[in-house]
Amino acid sequence: PRDLHVLISTVNGYGKRTPVDEFPRRNRGGMGVIAVKTSERNGEVVSALTVSEEDEVMLITDGGTLVRTPVNGISAQGRITQGVRLISVNTGERLASVSRVDESANGDPEDPGEDGAGLSPAPEPATIH
Repeated sequence: PRDLHVLISTVNGYGKRTPVDEFPRRNRGGMGVIAVKTSERNGEVVSALTVSEEDEVMLITDGGTLVRTPVNGISAQGRITQGVRLISVNTGERLASVSRVDESANGDPEDPGEDGAGLSPAPEPATIH
């Protein structure tokens, strides 16, 4: 798809999304490509995942701060840039994880969706011997 992006986030709460088309293919033995400029401001890369404009992502810090944000609110930038602030991290805190929100598994027991996603399987009935 044309709107597929790679969302890259760093430990200090910065990130960006870059169109997949900007990442050239490499063969075995290739040297790889730069996906984000790491710096003292950014820190190390925490995650890189593919997203589309319609997705939402959940960001969580090791201190328990949780933020849900739409992907289309994160600016699209080239590969060799530092990115923008995705989440404010407190002193001593680090971004721990980023994941795409799966709307089909919203966990609402009243609306399991067409395929029942989000519902846990029923427990086996107990038998008394």
